[in-house]
Amino acid sequence: MEKRPEKKNQVKYRPLVTSESVTEGHPDKLCDKIADAILDSILQEDPGARVACEVAVTTGLVMVMGEISTPCWHTIARVSDIVRETVLDIGYSRAKYGFDAETCGVITSINGQSGDIAQGVNKSLEARQLEAAGQVNDSGFSWLGAGDQGLMYGFATRETPELMPMPIVIAHKLVKRLADVRKDGTLGYLRPDGKSLVTVEYDGDVPKRIEGVVIAAQHDPDVEYETLMEDMVNHVIRPVIPAHFMDDGTNIFVNPTGRFVIGGPQGDSGLTGRKIIVDTYGGAARHGGGSFSGKDPTKVDRTAAYALRWVAKNLVAAGIADKCEVQASYVIGRAQPISVGVETFGTGQIDDEEILRLIKKHFDLRPAAIIDHFRLERPIYSPLAAYGHFGRADLPEEDVPWEKLDRVDALRNDAF
Repeated sequence: MEKRPEKKNQVKYRPLVTSESVTEGHPDKLCDKIADAILDSILQEDPGARVACEVAVTTGLVMVMGEISTPCWHTIARVSDIVRETVLDIGYSRAKYGFDAETCGVITSINGQSGDIAQGVNKSLEARQLEAAGQVNDSGFSWLGAGDQGLMYGFATRETPELMPMPIVIAHKLVKRLADVRKDGTLGYLRPDGKSLVTVEYDGDVPKRIEGVVIAAQHDPDVEYETLMEDMVNHVIRPVIPAHFMDDGTNIFVNPTGRFVIGGPQGDSGLTGRKIIVDTYGGAARHGGGSFSGKDPTKVDRTAAYALRWVAKNLVAAGIADKCEVQASYVIGRAQPISVGVETFGTGQIDDEEILRLIKKHFDLRPAAIIDHFRLERPIYSPLAAYGHFGRADLPEEDVPWEKLDRVDALRNDAF
């Protein structure tokens, strides 16, 4: 068989990874913010409330629906006020923006949590089995069952100080900056809707340069495109992205259609739970499919995802792997996860089997244990609804306890 000639001067392939983020004025994120504002208002008065709140928006209309069980019915009666306060805080304060906190319609359709679900959450399968056998439930945090079935992932990587993938970190910072320069009046012509897209070129697992940046910024109709382009580069992109990651080959796109006046719920309908990759790792890690916003901490879609981020981050910070993805799955009504898995992408310093042993020894992944350790029955969720739930250095550590590196020493001592 004839040998193929070797290619000379072959350029090393460098993979590209892209992530996006959106401002809190994006219609989907507006829904997430409203859902978590309602959740926080309820938890303020009833930490044990069961909340599964969904929100939809379109031109001039907000619909709040779901299942909420709480004795604080006066808070439920305030849902319309909570909606308007949230919409106003985000910046939809004038009819000419296409959506206005004062005049938008608000429809609510709220029921209580299903009794079939509640009986498994209030008393786990393990607790019921002990009772049936005539034994005392002395199993610690086994009294609370998972609020649903599903699979969740946690992820961490050494490529940024936040131990998060660089593309999503920069994407979040860009839209946060976009919102900040709107709110502080630096660029007063901006409106609440906005998006970012960032493509990073890697050499192996190391970020080398920014291949492309996209900014979509809603604006007043009389702004010249040249002014917008210049302002986005000078006031948003350059303050966020380190200069050494940009070069002559970096592509910058600002409002590629040339105009973005009609935005928010007027330009596109919105729904809770449609930005799950924005909320997590920007596509650099897998996702189980469950969203976070509007859900109380008995829902493992949210609680277990926080716990698994905590696990992965501590493993990476302990030097056990440079990149780590942890997966767990739950069945409704059972306290213990039915499976736990780990992937270190060839970067593990010890065998994955040994890492699994460490996880099971040093982390309690039962819902009640997670809730107790992170004190999740607090109104901490609205600030998380935009700009990501992980790697949030802009928030107090007490409000993102899954970011704490409180297991590093124990893991390191046990592993090496």
